[in-house]
Amino acid sequence: MSASHDAPGEPVHAIENIVAVPGRLEDSAEWLASLALVAMILLIGIEAIVRNVFGGSLQITDEVCGYLLVAVTFLSMSVSEAYGAFHRVELIQARLGPAARIRLQMAFDLCALLASLLVAWQVSRLAFNAWRAEDVAPTPLQTPLWIPQAVMGIGMALLCLALLRSLAAKHRRLKELSA
Repeated sequence: MSASHDAPGEPVHAIENIVAVPGRLEDSAEWLASLALVAMILLIGIEAIVRNVFGGSLQITDEVCGYLLVAVTFLSMSVSEAYGAFHRVELIQARLGPAARIRLQMAFDLCALLASLLVAWQVSRLAFNAWRAEDVAPTPLQTPLWIPQAVMGIGMALLCLALLRSLAAKHRRLKELSA
């Protein structure tokens, strides 16, 4: 029996998760996030060896790993949406029929899109202002701040594209159910 026809008291089955097929942008973002994660692991490992074997420090591990963590976080958001692993409220969705469930998912995706557009715009503005002012981190590396801020803007823009693709896929599925 499908989730839409479960009688009260019966176990709820997996909720259909409608997503667009991940594209090149999501594949690229996933590859870059994976590369950043591997770089973090290597850098932390090298730092541990330098500290324990040589009694010193690279002095950059915390800063660089912080930037890489930002990259992993922001680049992986579009990937999680493309694979249907982004936030969902399944407790409510489980009690709805297929069409109502898709409408609720679309409403959530639309709210997420609006919020993501706002964040993308603000972070991109921040990165542009940091680039124009030549702001750097107050650290020994003096990293130009526009670099991690731009990665945040790119990640949010990719999430917006993934949300638009998901909305289109859900709209198509809703039309199929209505036909």
